Amino acid sequence: NIPVGYLWVKLINCVNPGCKVDIPLVKQTWLAKKKNKKVAYKLDNQDGKIVIKIVEDNNIDFNPSEGTLSRGKVICPVCNTGISPNEYRRLLKKNIFNEKMIVVVLKHPKKQGKKYRAANESDINTFSESHSYLNKQIDIFSKSSALTAIPDELIPSKDSHRAVGSQLPLYGHKSWGDLFNPRQLSSLLFFTNMIKRVICKMDELTISRDYMKAIALYQALGLDRLVDYGSRLCLLNPTGGRGVVHTFGRSALQMVTDYMESNPLNPYAAGWVTACDKNIKWIGNATFNTLSIPITQQSSSININYPDEYFDAIFTDPPYYDSVPYSDLSDFFYVWLKRSIGNLFKQFFNTPLTPKSEEIIEISKDHDKKSKIFFEEMLAKSFREICRVLNKKGICHIVYAHKSYDAWETVINAILNAELYLSSSWPLHTEMKGRLQAQGTASLASSIYMVCRKRNTNETAFYNEVKPAIEKRIHKKLDQFWAEGIGGSDFFISAIGPAVEVFGKYASVEKLSGEKVTVKELLEYVRQVVSEHALNRILKNTQLGGIDNTTRFYLIWRFTYGNAKVMFDDASKLSRAIGFDLEANWDSAGIVKKDKQFITIKSPVDRRNDERFKHRIAKHFPDIVQETLFDDEIITTEAPSMIDVLHQCLIFWNRNDRLTIVKLLEGSGYRNNNHFWQVAQSISDVLKDGDKEKQLLQGFLYGKEGYQSGKVLVDDKPDAQEKIFGGDK
Repeated sequence: NIPVGYLWVKLINCVNPGCKVDIPLVKQTWLAKKKNKKVAYKLDNQDGKIVIKIVEDNNIDFNPSEGTLSRGKVICPVCNTGISPNEYRRLLKKNIFNEKMIVVVLKHPKKQGKKYRAANESDINTFSESHSYLNKQIDIFSKSSALTAIPDELIPSKDSHRAVGSQLPLYGHKSWGDLFNPRQLSSLLFFTNMIKRVICKMDELTISRDYMKAIALYQALGLDRLVDYGSRLCLLNPTGGRGVVHTFGRSALQMVTDYMESNPLNPYAAGWVTACDKNIKWIGNATFNTLSIPITQQSSSININYPDEYFDAIFTDPPYYDSVPYSDLSDFFYVWLKRSIGNLFKQFFNTPLTPKSEEIIEISKDHDKKSKIFFEEMLAKSFREICRVLNKKGICHIVYAHKSYDAWETVINAILNAELYLSSSWPLHTEMKGRLQAQGTASLASSIYMVCRKRNTNETAFYNEVKPAIEKRIHKKLDQFWAEGIGGSDFFISAIGPAVEVFGKYASVEKLSGEKVTVKELLEYVRQVVSEHALNRILKNTQLGGIDNTTRFYLIWRFTYGNAKVMFDDASKLSRAIGFDLEANWDSAGIVKKDKQFITIKSPVDRRNDERFKHRIAKHFPDIVQETLFDDEIITTEAPSMIDVLHQCLIFWNRNDRLTIVKLLEGSGYRNNNHFWQVAQSISDVLKDGDKEKQLLQGFLYGKEGYQSGKVLVDDKPDAQEKIFGGDK
């Protein structure tokens, strides 16, 4: 069996004076979590000491998803003492490099799967030997370079407003070299020194310098792939084939307290052989059927070094506002590229870290060089420069993806002010559903591909004349997108392009008063049109008069965002398009929950123990729902909406109280109301399989005929669906 990885954990001292053990900071103790194999490591208490044991399948008599660290709070597995988040961070920063190898991951060359065993003294001794080997590699490197062998360039601190890695210095990781343990550093320096040695050998053999640079570059890219899979920020993946998540599992660097150290000589995954094979594959794909040799240049997008009207086509994927600070991500790799091939490409590595002064991105809400104003002005300059070098019949192809309408307003303004207009646009699924950034947030699955042309007219149009054409174009494209399976937030964003296709043909679109229509006003109109269109398609009915605004908003939200949390500003814009008062409904009786800058919408599962919601139902249906005494502060007289009644029906259904459902439907007038049943079915349709609310709706809708006739089967036995609410009776 070949070692393919080693699991390490950070340690802090227990604050209990009578305990004082080193607590492993682990968020979960799974090693493998698959259908045919379940393996976990157990932190066992033996005479006041923590011992690691590997347990499999039926021998797992604890919950491996619960480690010693959760939401910043630490629990000592020996004495059960709790350590607050602030104290935990203080102790960790005090000795950030206090860590321990606990598990070795093994792979047999001729067998499927992996094996796991607790790390022993031999493993620790082998690791200790890397310290002397590291010193040897440092000496070799220092003989051929003036740079420090271990990257000592500083990681940007939180005060610098650089988003990537800003929390790492808070825990003691100050430089980029701090992100690697001694064995990782020794192996990375070994490959760095070997690349430099190959360069010297090629130079001795008088090999063409261009060929030499190409070979060295491919090797350096292989090294940087090892860097990505060989840092202290790599997570254990209990369900993945490699068993390790690379450093950039998401577009940020976050503190990791238990990490996987990959074997750089692993021939199966995340090793040097794999890195080289990947590069060969990518190079082969990029050069397949190339008709001519491409010319690659590096320059600023606001100063393109080509004459006017030079290009037939321009393709660009501009930065997404404040989504990703690209230059900071690059620094993680840059410091190693500089050490391996910096001497061959001096023009690209003459700064300590990647150049950032002209990077077009917003990284601060303050009025500094990287503010919102800076981003908007620089993006506008870039598009004007694109327009300058684009010939009269040429096309500019822009790819953009951002869930914020403010970001879209900025991009569209920049396009229109550059005298470009959209000739066509369409959404393409480009994002991985399982990426970390998409989990629990309203992230887009699609990017919008926009084809722009130069506007060659100064024609002005009136808004009331343009509106019908915009609406017609939106409806036509949305019908196409619907048929192609575009849904959720992608559906709303996808309508922006078709609207701008019509709007942008004119140099100016004005109201009858003479005021110019802004892009912001256009986007508000787009949201209204899309909301009505989506409701019609979801409900399969153009008659929406019988559905109140609260219920409309709930249905559109579930269609657009599901159960995700959404920034308040975007939630507010969606609510305005429906005519729903967001702020008036975020008390506990309503459907809205506000958590700082985020908005979520409550499901019946969330509202089952809501006293204000119970009171609202009881106040209007006293013969159906038993009223209890309520404090004055929670009394509400607002009539229940359709979605309120539906939620209460689902709560009753979960309790197996079918007769009360009939009474509530009769009292509310919804028993034979087609709109009510359409809404219930539509919400079920837009929710994902496995969703708890969907399960409730499916069970409720199954008894529709009985509720409408008043004849329902009463089951005295506990209903299996009660488990949906976690045993709620």
